[in-house]
Amino acid sequence: MTPTFFDYVERLNSLLRSWQRDDLQVSTVPAVQLSALRYLSICNHYSDTVTGVTEYLGLTKGTVSQSLKALEERQWLVKRLDSRDKRIVHLRPTQTGLALVQRLATLQVLENALAQLGAEAEQQLTALLHELLTQIQQQESRKSFGICSSCRFHQHRDGQPFCGLTREPLPDDAIELICREHQAPA
Repeated sequence: MTPTFFDYVERLNSLLRSWQRDDLQVSTVPAVQLSALRYLSICNHYSDTVTGVTEYLGLTKGTVSQSLKALEERQWLVKRLDSRDKRIVHLRPTQTGLALVQRLATLQVLENALAQLGAEAEQQLTALLHELLTQIQQQESRKSFGICSSCRFHQHRDGQPFCGLTREPLPDDAIELICREHQAPA
């Protein structure tokens, strides 16, 4: 039987998990906690909540809450109340948590393989994976969690980034992060 696309994706996932188990520090952390920490390192201030993590990972709120509690106990995550709405708790990785995420994102074997493919092939592969993900999210009516600057609500007012959905100015660093409210331009 000829391997299918799913077989290749499954094998890549298995290899990634295997490499994570080979790392002494990473191997002690459950995959759901690593995924939550990774998400929190790339999301904006509208998305760094328990609800945002839950939606992004597609898990139950209980599972996510337990994972976030464990990350906080390890001091890889800090919580802070929203300055305007005290019911909202924002979650941010600590410097130690970010260092762990960086270890995940810079697997040398993956970087070497991409370098062997070349920059053009890497760009094409990335674009195709993005397109595949977008198709799946649309078919399954899932949020896109896209980059803020690519959102239909992203605007500029008086030369500053502005969210047309929330009607709020945006911090400059937020526009290159992912947002749970993201919607592709029409």
